[in-house]
Amino acid sequence: MNSWLRHHLRLLLTAVRFYTRLPVPAWVGHSEEWLRQSTRYLPLVGWLVGGVAAGGWWLAARCWPPTVAALLSTGAGILLTGAFHEDGLADVCDGFGGGWTTERILAIMKDSRVGTYGVVGLGLVLATKIVTLPAAGAAAPVLLLVAHPLSRLVALSFLYTHNYARPTPDSKAQAVAKPLILSELLVAAAWGLVPLLTLAAWQRQPGYLLVLLPLAGLQLGLGRWFRRWLGGYTGDCLGAAQQLAEVLIYLLLAAHFNWFFA
Repeated sequence: MNSWLRHHLRLLLTAVRFYTRLPVPAWVGHSEEWLRQSTRYLPLVGWLVGGVAAGGWWLAARCWPPTVAALLSTGAGILLTGAFHEDGLADVCDGFGGGWTTERILAIMKDSRVGTYGVVGLGLVLATKIVTLPAAGAAAPVLLLVAHPLSRLVALSFLYTHNYARPTPDSKAQAVAKPLILSELLVAAAWGLVPLLTLAAWQRQPGYLLVLLPLAGLQLGLGRWFRRWLGGYTGDCLGAAQQLAEVLIYLLLAAHFNWFFA
């Protein structure tokens, strides 16, 4: 294996180790610089998570109703990632729900305890996923394969468009919260967009690409909100962005089977 390929395989496995609970070979080693560089492969990690969730759906749907399949596939994804992004969503709901100053919001978000806003916000997002996926019928696994990489691309885009709002040594996201350069963003965009582009080409439905417009609006809206209150993003903000983008993708693409692109 040449050095270039080995280096990028190391970056990919570093991303797998950080964003999931999966073990990686010992030769991968650890470096904060490798961890920073590995962020470009976050959408590719989404391929892995989406594949596990889609496989979970396919298996469960052979034994139980679609709602049960949606519940079990969602649970499989959460188990694989250790609720990495869901935790961020709950913290953001608590922070912005209970804080009225930048300092207070950041303090609440750092608290490991989950409050009412976090429980309600996370519960609503998870419930929306579980009731929306069955609307896609047999195509639900396809939605999972598209949504996981693409939603992670939305989250990752903040590393290019915004500054990190919590520059403290004890922040767990400090190592990855470095600005992305354009070439790294383009690599991430390629991995994040390929499943959606493939779906549009396979179905001969360019209308699927319209999902990118609401996602861009979500990124702009969240970004403006984060900048106004925090001066930028935190790791929790990225988790919240991924979860909200994921559920928005489900809502828009599942609607295709009813009226959205009809």
